[in-house]
Amino acid sequence: MAKIKKYFKCKECGHKSSRWLGNCPSCHKWNTYEEVTEEPVSNKQVTHKARLSGSKPVEPVKLSQIKYNKDERICTGIGELDRVLGGGFMPASFVLLGGDPGIGKSTLTLHIAQQNPELSILYCSGEESESQIKQRSDRLGLKSEKLHVYTETNLDNIIKQARKLQPDLLVVDSIQTVYRPELQSMPGNITQVKECASMLIQLAKKEHITTLAIGHVTKEGDLAGPRVLEHMVDTVLQFEGDNNYSYRLLRSVKNRFGSINEIGVFEMDGKGLREITNPSQIFISDYDSSISGNTVICAMEGTRPLLLEVQALVANSSYGVPQRTTTAFDQRRLSLLLAVLEKRCGFHFSSQDVFLNIAGGIKLTETACDIGLIAAIISSLIDKPILKNIAFVGEVGLGAEVRAISKIDQRIREVQKMGFESIIIPKANKYKSKTQKLNIIEVSNISEVLNKFF
Repeated sequence: MAKIKKYFKCKECGHKSSRWLGNCPSCHKWNTYEEVTEEPVSNKQVTHKARLSGSKPVEPVKLSQIKYNKDERICTGIGELDRVLGGGFMPASFVLLGGDPGIGKSTLTLHIAQQNPELSILYCSGEESESQIKQRSDRLGLKSEKLHVYTETNLDNIIKQARKLQPDLLVVDSIQTVYRPELQSMPGNITQVKECASMLIQLAKKEHITTLAIGHVTKEGDLAGPRVLEHMVDTVLQFEGDNNYSYRLLRSVKNRFGSINEIGVFEMDGKGLREITNPSQIFISDYDSSISGNTVICAMEGTRPLLLEVQALVANSSYGVPQRTTTAFDQRRLSLLLAVLEKRCGFHFSSQDVFLNIAGGIKLTETACDIGLIAAIISSLIDKPILKNIAFVGEVGLGAEVRAISKIDQRIREVQKMGFESIIIPKANKYKSKTQKLNIIEVSNISEVLNKFF
């Protein structure tokens, strides 16, 4: 950082001196020196102004004069992706897609061109060459005359080509590889990412070019770059997956034009991504009711009900401190449920190891499935399997009471659709509709559940 310069200057002739002088040696006047402070001037040119050149100024418009079409969304042809987006891409929107390396982000964007060949797409790649993209498209069986591939990382050139082609969808793969040449920092730097994202957002809003940017993630799974990046964009999609499973989950973290926490389910195979239209059937396909500790619960992911298999194993501990191990479930929530069983129901787990697994790789976050988890734990503890074709929904409170849950109608319809015979629901929900194909059992506390099944 440059230092502030201070010197003394004669106000009569302009002579400069590093110290104050009573008599000026140039004009020989007395008491004419005064102190001058000079602010430092940076030798670096200030270019951190993310302004889109050539755009017309925008004038204020009355809200009553604004017109829009409710059915103007851009459908991708991929049902699971359109579901997560809320019906497709909103025109002139900016969507950020994040995920682990190799999870299938680039493959998903190429599938858009495959499923909707009438969609004009400009695919800008900074990570793959043209031949690599061609090889991938041949493996996917992609044939589209409106897909333009542009291997460029200079943002100015990308904006120039986007203005020239005016595509329906601009794909930037990835936001960490593009750069502005005016900035001196390297691509992927916080300044570069923020400036490039700001330029692309202006391009989307002012030129009405829908933009999809792919972003890298950190080791913790968060999107790389400044946190403000997620606030700037319209939609944030997270592509998740487990190395032990071939399933991929597309989750909506933020969506200004639809509901959040929606998920789309895909399966990765040799020909790319395949949509899973009935994920409940996939997640409970290996369910075996003859084994103790196995139960089926109905969880909600956004507006979609999912049937999931819960596996619990309770065994004698070989250590001084018993283990509490969970997969795809909050370990602190498991400790809370065990404490309720000990305090309210008289069970003892001080010498027992408890292992809990949500099969399929779906991370269970809601508390509306506590009753199913408790049933699985008790089933494994006493080594007695639960009755076949029964599902559980209900939240458990600290007093062992079964509390009401939301969206009970959707859960019951999903359980009935999958061919189950019975479902356990909270009595507090006061479900009045009756069905002949599904036996609805209402409970108010954990003791009623244990008396009915154990």
